[in-house]
Amino acid sequence: MINISSINFEKGNGLVPMIAQDVSTRQVLMLGYANAEAVTVTIETGKLTFYSRTKNRLWTKGEESGHFLMVEKMTLDCDQDTILALVKPNGPVCHTGDDTCWGQKNESSHLSFLQKLEDTITERKSRFNVQNSYVADLFAKGINKIAQKVGEEAVELIIEAKDDNQDLFLGEAADLLFHLLILLQAKGCTLEDVVEVLKDRHKES
Repeated sequence: MINISSINFEKGNGLVPMIAQDVSTRQVLMLGYANAEAVTVTIETGKLTFYSRTKNRLWTKGEESGHFLMVEKMTLDCDQDTILALVKPNGPVCHTGDDTCWGQKNESSHLSFLQKLEDTITERKSRFNVQNSYVADLFAKGINKIAQKVGEEAVELIIEAKDDNQDLFLGEAADLLFHLLILLQAKGCTLEDVVEVLKDRHKES
């Protein structure tokens, strides 16, 4: 999770900023401060815990509302004096009832959802029980079968593009994109690699 001995608490007189970010949407939810004890409690309980500078005590986010921030990962910045906590929120984060302390909706962007989908495909890829996973079954059948599926979905998308049913067209587009993500991973690539190619082409045009 994080090595407490690596954290530089001295700069902030025993406290460091701790930023909570939604692990799925990548939205920044809130900022608080933590001492060594708060970090220890966070690691032990899995619930994001801060040190209140006004109440002079530890407080776990959600201890009154039940809207805990369940920690998935914690990392330090380059100066070792700020913590980034990737969390799963259990309800609104701000005391005002808003999703975040900046009044923003905690919603996924298109890119963050695709990144989450890629992570799910990676997790399913490593499964041994292919009977319970369509993705794992595809990977088990090999690159030829995956490429064949991409081709089939592309043809079905073209067919639907010639008709006027928008729902069927979008459904086939989603199927094609999903299988393309699988093919990219089968080739050891990611969607980010494709985006970099597009960026390079954009520079040249």
